[in-house]
Amino acid sequence: MSSRSQNLVLPEGTSTLIRNLINERTGMFFDNGKSDLLIDKLSPLVIERGFSSYLDYYYLLKYDSSAEVEWRNVMNALSVQETYFWREIDQVKALVQTLVPQWQARNTGSPLRIWSAACATGEEPLTIAIALNEAGWFERTPIEIVASDASTNAIDRAVKGIYRERAFRNLSPQLRDRYFDSEASGWRVRSDIHSRVKWSIANLIDESQIAPLASADFIFCRNVFIYFSESAIGRVVRSFSRFMRPPGYLFVGAAESLLRLTTDFTLTEVDNAFVYINRERAA
Repeated sequence: MSSRSQNLVLPEGTSTLIRNLINERTGMFFDNGKSDLLIDKLSPLVIERGFSSYLDYYYLLKYDSSAEVEWRNVMNALSVQETYFWREIDQVKALVQTLVPQWQARNTGSPLRIWSAACATGEEPLTIAIALNEAGWFERTPIEIVASDASTNAIDRAVKGIYRERAFRNLSPQLRDRYFDSEASGWRVRSDIHSRVKWSIANLIDESQIAPLASADFIFCRNVFIYFSESAIGRVVRSFSRFMRPPGYLFVGAAESLLRLTTDFTLTEVDNAFVYINRERAA
């Protein structure tokens, strides 16, 4: 724990109160082994508010009329924005090579909808857009890609569309040169690809925010559930199941499994990639 957070008062039981409130409002769960990490991440916000005690900050988040504004600061402080282009690309290839053709064969007129539900700084939805463009899909069928994150800072960076070398560690130099322009501050994604993605703010725990986004054919929600409690995962996945267009496909991260947490989706394999299909809506 940093020295500045050690200067703040942490009354007994307060870390548990804050942890449970964070879980209730964001889905993120800091178990007993990570309580110090949570407290340390919040310490700058407590200090900026002029508080000397974390309990005062808890009361602000729980009861104050300005809490909604402060929750945005909390989401920015806690969000994990580590991602990169072409991450877990087998799932994107399965989408482009197999699932999109299957969708096109049974649909006419309506646009194909893809939602990147926890897009961080935008590498995932842009990867999807690049892969679709490489396969020529934008010329063959109408496609809508929406990307959201609960962090306003992350979405601000995604909207700017400028990335540094670390984001390209899994992307070939050929594709980088084709879709990005070099600038002094990094690499800027080409405007024709960047404009394929519509960016928004959405907290996965807030059903009113995700309902219009979840009415998609394909949802990518990868590497976010590893930070959620099991109850929060179940809550979010049930919302996905209710709002998705049938049959509805859900992609989660390689380190994540829904098998013990939901009966709404069944796991299947497509082109050596795992994907969950909405069981009830497909039926």
